[in-house]
Order: sequence, then structure tokens, then C-alpha cells
Amino acid sequence: MVHPAHKNAGLARRLGLFDATMLVMGGIIGSGIFMNPSVAARHVHTQFLILTVWALGGLVALAAGFIWAELATVRPEVGGQYAYLREAFHPLVAFLYGWGLLLVIQTGGMAAVAVTFARYFRELTNVQMADGVLAGLALAVLTIVNCLGVRAGGTVQSFLMVLKIVAIGALIACGLFLAGPEKVPAVNPFGPGNGGHTEFQLYSSRDIFPFLTMIGAAMVPVLFAYGGWQTATFVAGEIREPAKNLPRALVIGVTGVVILYLAVNVVCVQVLGVSGLANTTTPASDVMRIALGPTGARLIAAGIAISTLGFLSQSMLTAPRVYFAMAEDGLFFGAVAKLSRRSRVPVIAIVMQGALATVIALSGRYEQILNYVVSVDFIFFGLTAMCVFIFRRRFKAERASGPLARVPGHPVTTVIFIAVCWLVVINTVYQYPANTLIGLGILLAGIPAYFLWQRKNRI
Repeated sequence: MVHPAHKNAGLARRLGLFDATMLVMGGIIGSGIFMNPSVAARHVHTQFLILTVWALGGLVALAAGFIWAELATVRPEVGGQYAYLREAFHPLVAFLYGWGLLLVIQTGGMAAVAVTFARYFRELTNVQMADGVLAGLALAVLTIVNCLGVRAGGTVQSFLMVLKIVAIGALIACGLFLAGPEKVPAVNPFGPGNGGHTEFQLYSSRDIFPFLTMIGAAMVPVLFAYGGWQTATFVAGEIREPAKNLPRALVIGVTGVVILYLAVNVVCVQVLGVSGLANTTTPASDVMRIALGPTGARLIAAGIAISTLGFLSQSMLTAPRVYFAMAEDGLFFGAVAKLSRRSRVPVIAIVMQGALATVIALSGRYEQILNYVVSVDFIFFGLTAMCVFIFRRRFKAERASGPLARVPGHPVTTVIFIAVCWLVVINTVYQYPANTLIGLGILLAGIPAYFLWQRKNRI
């Protein structure tokens, strides 16, 4: 099989460092940071541990950012993670990743986020329209924008990402400066909870396993909120000087997200307290309501709507490039590999992604599909991190010339990241065995599909 490292000349390299950085941040920041602080707080019960799990999640995300940055330096190809898995392991492994991305990971996630956008949009505008229909309209508009060209899609995505940062910045500022001591009780974010005892004091040495299980349960929503950095690598074929700009964008973008997420959680803990944070499902709205009243709640609702729309824009721009790379490898419909003569983007791949997400949004099955995402996603995260070891051994000449990005502390940091990925998969299997088995079943169904495509390509 001929790999497409040299075949992507038709793609237009029109995205710079700023666009790539906004893609990294946009792939991570969706609606999770506005809601998941309360989910994590239900598992751990002190201010210190709430912030600790978010800091640990940030360290994992930073490790991932450096790992993907090194991979992008060595193999700056269209399809990103798909290309790394194909080159390091086997085209079958890469195909299964693309298969899972299309049927589970990306499409189900986009459908769920589109419905979240629709709900907040209806709340703000009082439009009398079903959530599924509004979600479908949003997806249709973003599909059209991205079919106009990578420059159009990138501009819209960067604009929405800037608005996201403004919304999160407003949440942080209002929580710190407007929800003052006269409105909420003073809280020491690193002080004890639970009647004067720290979380560590509540567990004896023989109870360490329940304690670690509790931390692991809190880390799942945290890691889910930090996920998405890898999608920016999908458009490596359309980034100017990808071996330089993509690694920088990954490190800068992930670092920026970690700072924003930690600041949001400090604010939530200070304003709502541990019990208040654990007992709400809308922490961001509660903080803004305390700071600015009903107006604040409406402002943050608008911010969440913009954030979800920005996530959808980023997904519509990036994920279709994986299906495009699969088609170029002869492992998908040939038409998906065709570029528009005018816009030089894979229009059919973009339309396919938008159409499938819309069907799932209208069907109302997106929540069920999301239950299968975590285990499948983290399996491929672990496998992709292993590519660093393989590429360093295989491409010694390139390593000797000095790649632009290196994983700090490798191999220790890389091994720790891989271990975290496998622990998340094990924890998911333990807690949700039925969902995990269904997700793996969908993934394994791609094996006969791969051999059918391979046979067709050979013929």
C-alpha cells in the first residue's frame, strides 16, 4: 500500500500558528469545563483534592501535548493520529481508529454537543423548535462553512475560540472580584473539609484502595474535559510549516487550557464551597448568578452556547481529514478522498461527518453512544503514545538531526501517560462493563470491514 505522505499536495496549507493553537484549544474546550467541576467534586470531598485532581489532569494533558508534539515533528502528515498509528503499527490499527472515530468517538460527541448548543440557544432566544432540529441546523451551517475552504473554516473556528476564552475569562473575573465576601462565605481552597479533617486523615492505610478508587472516579470527568488535543493533528496537511507550527501549537494550546481550567475550579470552590459545588449541576451558572444575578446566568448561558458551537466548528474542520486519509489509503470510499477544485478541501468527507452527526442528533441516541466513547478513546491514546518509542528507534537519522519537539522526561513521562490511559480503560471496564463491551464490539466490527476494503483496493 502506498502511504499518502507525498500525495497531499492538493491540500492548501493556509493555517498558521495562531490558527493551529486555536484548533488545539478548541478541540479541548467544549461544555465540559462549565459542568464537570461539580461531577469531580461529588467524588472527592475537600477543596485541596478537588484542585489536585484538576491539576493532575492538567499534567496528564501536558504530557499528552508534548507526546503529540514530538509525533507531529517526526510525522507531520494529514490525518495526524491516524497516520502515527498506521506508520508505527499497521494500517489495520489506524483503520480501526478511524472507524471508531466515525461511528463512536467523534460523531456521537458532536451530536451530543450540538443538542447542548440547541438547548442553551432555545433558553436564550425562546425559539420554538425541537432540540434535534436546531442541532441539525447548526451542524448544517458549519458543514457549509467548512466546505468553502480551510481558511473559511479556520477563521470561524479561531473567532469562536477567542469568544470562548472571553467567556471563561469573564467567569473567572466575576467569580474572583464580584462574588465578594459579603455574598459568599470565605473559603480556603487548600483547607480541610469534612469537619476539620483532611481527606487523607479520613482514610487509614488499609483503606488506601477505596481512596485511590475515589480519586480515579474523580479523574474520569476531569480527563474527559481535558481530551481533544489530538484532533488538531488531523489537519497537519493544511498547516504551514507543520513540523514547526503544529508542535508549538500543541504545547501552547494545552498549557493555555490547563491555566484556564485550574482558574475556573479555584473560582468554583471559592464561590460555591465544596458542598455547594458537589450539589449543583450548573456550577458556572451558579457562580455568575451570585456575581451578577439573572443577567450573569444569561451571560454564561450565551458563553456555553458559543463554546459548544466552537467545539462543533473545530470538529467539523478536523475529523473529516482522517476519513480523507483513510480513503487515500484505499480503505474507504474513493470519493471521500476527492478534493474540491475550488476550495481544495475534502467536501464529501465533511458532508458525511455533518450528515452522520445530524442523524444521531435527530435520533436522540447520542447519549447512549457517548457511553461507549471513553474506553475506546483511551485505548488509542495509549497506543499513540507508544508510537514515540517506535519512531525514536526507527527514525534514528531524523532524531540525530534534532526534532523541534521532544517529550520532557521521556521515557518516564511517556510510560506514566500510557499507564494512566490503561488505568482509565480498566476503571471504565470495571464500572461500566456493558458499555465498554458494546464500544469494543463496534470497534472490532471494523476488522472485517478493513479486510473488505483492502481486498477491494487490491482488486
